[in-house]
Amino acid sequence: MTICIFSGTFNPIHNGHIKMADFALKNFNFDKIIFIPAYIPPHKQVGLDLAQHRLSMVKIATSINPRFEVSDIEYKENAPSYSVNTVKKIIKKYNIKERLNFIIGTDAFKKIESWYHSDELKNLVHFIVFPRIGDDIESIKSEFKQKGWDFEILECDFFNVSSTQIRKNVSSNQIDKKVKDYINGHDLYRN
Repeated sequence: MTICIFSGTFNPIHNGHIKMADFALKNFNFDKIIFIPAYIPPHKQVGLDLAQHRLSMVKIATSINPRFEVSDIEYKENAPSYSVNTVKKIIKKYNIKERLNFIIGTDAFKKIESWYHSDELKNLVHFIVFPRIGDDIESIKSEFKQKGWDFEILECDFFNVSSTQIRKNVSSNQIDKKVKDYINGHDLYRN
C-alpha cells in the first residue's frame, strides 16, 4: 500500500488543501492520503479550544473522497505535534519500508530546518512540495537539494489561498459549504 500524509494546522481546511491532495493522488497514484491535523502545532499559535473543531472540519472536508483518511494520531498525545514523531508512528503502523511521502507547501518547507529533529526527518520522508504563486522554485530546488533533502516540487496552477485569508472571510468560496456551515454553526473565527 502506498500512502502519503498531509499534516498541517488546517485552521480551517480549505479547497486549496483538497486540490493539493487530489493532485497528489492523481499524479502519484497513492492508495490513500492521510490528513493529520496538528493538535498543538509547535510553529503556530492556535488555541486548544479550536483543536477539536479543526479535526472535525478536516473530517467533513475529506469525506468526499474514499481515498482520503483522517488521523487523530497527534490528538492522542498531550504535547506539541512534532512531525518527526508522527512520521515514525505512521511508518511503524503501516510497516513502510521506504521513505514516507509527505505533502507540504513551500511556506512550511522553506522553514523545515527549524523543525524539531529535522535531520532525522530528512532521512524518513520524501516531500511533495506545492509552491505558492510567486515562489522562486529554482532557488528552493537548488538550496534544498544541496542540503540533501529528498523532495520534488509540483508545478501546478493552484490559486493563492491561505487559511489566514479564510479566517478573515469565512464567506469565501474557497471553503467547502459543509465546512462553512460548521464554522458558522459553532461561531468560529469571529473577531
